[in-house]
Amino acid sequence: MKTVVARSMVLLVAFLLSALLPATVQGQESKSTPLAKELTQLLDAKKLEAIAAKDPSAPDLFFGALYYPGSQLMVVSARYVAPLILAERIAKKEFLEVYTDLSSAGIEGSRTLVMDTLGDGLKPKKDDGRFDTCDSGTKSWVFDGEWKKQKFASEDDYLKAFADADAAYAKALTALIAQAKKL
Repeated sequence: MKTVVARSMVLLVAFLLSALLPATVQGQESKSTPLAKELTQLLDAKKLEAIAAKDPSAPDLFFGALYYPGSQLMVVSARYVAPLILAERIAKKEFLEVYTDLSSAGIEGSRTLVMDTLGDGLKPKKDDGRFDTCDSGTKSWVFDGEWKKQKFASEDDYLKAFADADAAYAKALTALIAQAKKL
């Protein structure tokens, strides 16, 4: 009898922990949240609608952002065939042109586009009905919390895709913040 009760207790604890884990993960601030806030504050202060930067760790990887104050921050990253052209455009502060080039002419399969509603960092689910999205290579995610509709095998798979997108977004935001601080 003790064994049955002990097993029941272990199963109950495991169930409660698994039920609470996704809520805990969703309640945590994403890596991109403080960075998106910092970038949007810098863009507001400098009265910029766009910013672009080169990835310091890759010779042909660039980031570009287009900002609609209080509405949306769109960040694209892509490898580019002619990196010297983009580096020159960044030096000339032609940030909108860099954003456009990365959005349309990046090396196929290398482009990631994050659409951050409100420019407040990625969230696995927005409370106000709005949601963030990420397109990377051939994959697209809508971070609305509806993982079953998107045909994820499990909520854990959904949260892993979110964490991967958030980490990539945080990397782009870090480079863009560094560039904005130089201006």
